[in-house]
This record gives sequence, structure tokens and C-alpha cells, in this order.
Amino acid sequence: MKLGQSNVDTTAAIGAVAQPVNTVMTFLEGARVITEDELQANNITRHRVTNFYREQITNSGHYEQLKHIVEPSLRELESPGSLDTSGEHDNTVVPGLQHKYAQTGLLLVTDRCASYCRYCFRKRLVGRDSDEIAPDFIRLAHYVESHPEITNVLLSGGDPFMLSTAKLDKIIDYLLPIPHLESIRFGTKMVAFAPKRFEDPDLSALLQRIRRAGKAAVIVTHFDHIGEISSAAERNIRSLSAQEVQFFNQSVLLARVNDNSEILAETFGKCHQMGVHPYYLFQSRPVKAASHFQVPLRRGLEIVRGINQRLNGLQKTFRYIMSHYTGKIEILDIGADNRLYMRYHQNKNPEKIGKLFSRAYLEGACWLDDLEA
Repeated sequence: MKLGQSNVDTTAAIGAVAQPVNTVMTFLEGARVITEDELQANNITRHRVTNFYREQITNSGHYEQLKHIVEPSLRELESPGSLDTSGEHDNTVVPGLQHKYAQTGLLLVTDRCASYCRYCFRKRLVGRDSDEIAPDFIRLAHYVESHPEITNVLLSGGDPFMLSTAKLDKIIDYLLPIPHLESIRFGTKMVAFAPKRFEDPDLSALLQRIRRAGKAAVIVTHFDHIGEISSAAERNIRSLSAQEVQFFNQSVLLARVNDNSEILAETFGKCHQMGVHPYYLFQSRPVKAASHFQVPLRRGLEIVRGINQRLNGLQKTFRYIMSHYTGKIEILDIGADNRLYMRYHQNKNPEKIGKLFSRAYLEGACWLDDLEA
């Protein structure tokens, strides 16, 4: 049986009592019989990976690191945390629309991805039939239209490019007439998982349609490691960049995957070379079934320092960010007083944006909530 396959062993009912459904699931540590109830209780996402990505990471020379991104581990069964680390439920203003920061509307347009990342912070909805996905784009557009402070929207999910271009066109129909929208963003890892998606001429036409409406068309890629950047991904990015589509990249700092200054510097340098601006390096979140990917904050700062020592000035466009319930926090340094210094890059309260604050640092801390004020 190939990695990630599962076989249902028993599905039976005796009288009125249904027997547990047992599945043989292959983890990195070996095959294990596990019940559907265990998978649900521990929030274990099904194993799913595109053939393209599997071949890419296998041939990348970095397979031992990259396998952790998509292949299940028994660590997931013992990895505590929350399913909503950033307060997405509390900031949902219309089903499928979050409005946490004044200028940005975040749209959840699908609960599907081409491959399932084991560290995903939306495990609660990705790969499931979620009721958090936008059901009514008329209502959603009315909200955005009535809030002139919203200057950009981000289509996310799931991966918006799992939707057909025709479906995306219909969503854009509701957004383009809104005069105060200056840009439309798409957050995606599809460029790594299935870059052929970006060879669709109708998708190119959709992005040009956004531009002709006087708005910026922005794609935020998700390359965590140089080994994920295929020649096909680079070719398609360069093609769309030539059509004035803007590209930014966000990465997540992941234990055993990219917690290495040299690897991340190489990744950001390659992004810059092919016209993708390094944007965020996210501190991995304390997500249930994924918190084992977290790197201690002191180690994270050492890695960031090493990245910056290796990049030239033009390449140093990324921020080391903790996407916390209270806002996007830029992680700056640990002072001689053993306090972790930070500032809000984004916050619901505009007066807090840019303000420095600190917490006493505790060794091994990975998240703001691990620290004392």
C-alpha cells in the first residue's frame, strides 16, 4: 500500500449498534489502524497530495525535510492546541467574510486544497464540508460596499484556485463595481502544488479584467522551501508578472522543514529573482494536530538574523510575524533585559499599530500566550 492510502477494514452494525470504522493509515512512522472517531477527535486531516508535488519534492534533494509538509505523522495525535488561533470566528461579519483589520476583507471561498498541509491553521474547515464558506456573494458584496475603509479583499479558503475560473469570474463580478476596492488578492499554494493551473488562458483573462477595472491583481504564493519552487512555477509566475500581476510570498517557519537560515535565505532570494516579493515569515501557530511544527521564538529570531545576513538590501522585504488573536505582531528581538520586543503590524485598534511592547521571555516559548506580561 502506498503512503497515505487507507483501507476501511470494518463497517458493520450489529442490531442497533454501529461498530467503529477502522482505517489503516500510513504515517511517517509506519502504518497504524485508527478509527474514524480518532481521526475526528484529534482533527487529523486526510492525506492528499498532487502527483506533481510528490515528484517535485522527491527530486528536489530536500525530500527528508519537505515530506513533513504533506505526509501524516503520529505527532499529530499528541499535538495540542486550538482550531482557531487568530479569532476568525469572532471576526466573521457575514458568513464567509472576515473583517479583522480595517482595510481588508477576507473571503473564504472554498474548503478544498490541491494538497493538504499538515501544519494548516484552518484544519477545522479544510477538506471538510464547512459552513464557514461564503454562501451568498450578494450579501458579502453589500457589506464590503457599505464599508469604504475596505480597500482590498483577499480570496482564501482552502485555495481559491481550486475553483473553476468561471466560478472565480462570478465572484469577481460582485467585487469589481465597488469603487473603493483598490486590489483583489488571491492566497494560494497551488503554484507549488499544481502550477499548470496558471496556464489557463481564462485565468489570465480574469486577472487582466481586474487590472482593466483599475484595481491591482495580486497573487500571494506560499513557498516554504526552495525545494518547492519548480521550473513550471517559475515559468508561470514570470508569464503572469509580464502581464502586470503582482506576486508576494508568505512562508511559515516550520520545525524539521525550513528552520534553517540558509534554506530560507535561498528561498527568499529565489522568490526575489523571479519577481515575487518576500512578504511574511509566519511563526507557526499552536494549532491542534499541528503545534509540533512550532519553533521557539529565540530560535526563530536567530534564524531571521541569519537570513538577513545572507540577503542583499533589496531582498529583505519580509517581516517575521505572529498572526495572533489580537493582531499581526512583528517579532523584533530579545533585549539584554530578557524581554521579547514586538510591535503590532496590524490590529483592530488602529492606535496600536506600530506601537512597541514587550513580554518577559521564557525559554522554549513559541507563542505570545506562552509569555508573561
